[in-house]
Amino acid sequence: MTTLVSWPARLPLPTFDGYALEPQDATSRTDMEAGPARQRRRFTGTPTRIPVRWRFRDVDFATFEAWFRLKLADGADWFAISLLGGIGIAAHEARFVGQGNAPYKAVPGRGGVWIVTSVLEIRERPMLDEGALDILLAEDVSGLLAAIDALHSTVHAGLPGANPW
Repeated sequence: MTTLVSWPARLPLPTFDGYALEPQDATSRTDMEAGPARQRRRFTGTPTRIPVRWRFRDVDFATFEAWFRLKLADGADWFAISLLGGIGIAAHEARFVGQGNAPYKAVPGRGGVWIVTSVLEIRERPMLDEGALDILLAEDVSGLLAAIDALHSTVHAGLPGANPW
């Protein structure tokens, strides 16, 4: 088993500009001669594509280029990166799929800034499990969050000696 390469900690994460989650279709649809079409799930795990954009300084872009070539085998390998999703920023396994024939596009800007755009393919997006979903569907979420905040305040601020830090 190989070790997954990580996104370099010294490089920024993608910006919000142009960021989107684009899940691939997991269903198959068959139009019928009469009546409604039939639709079924074909896959339980489908990749998600995420258009990304980075804003790099010169030294960051040089680091990115070398990392892409030397650590990712010119973008062929999967890597670990923290990305935004429905549960917040979480670890993902991603690889570059790019746009067209290029794995990424780098455009120089003013003041030694590079704008790098690409599309990442995510193996499986982290999301709520079924138990958490059932709680959120059955409970008053705002009341639940208020109770958690109140408990946090009581434990960490209200109880004497409860916080060892």
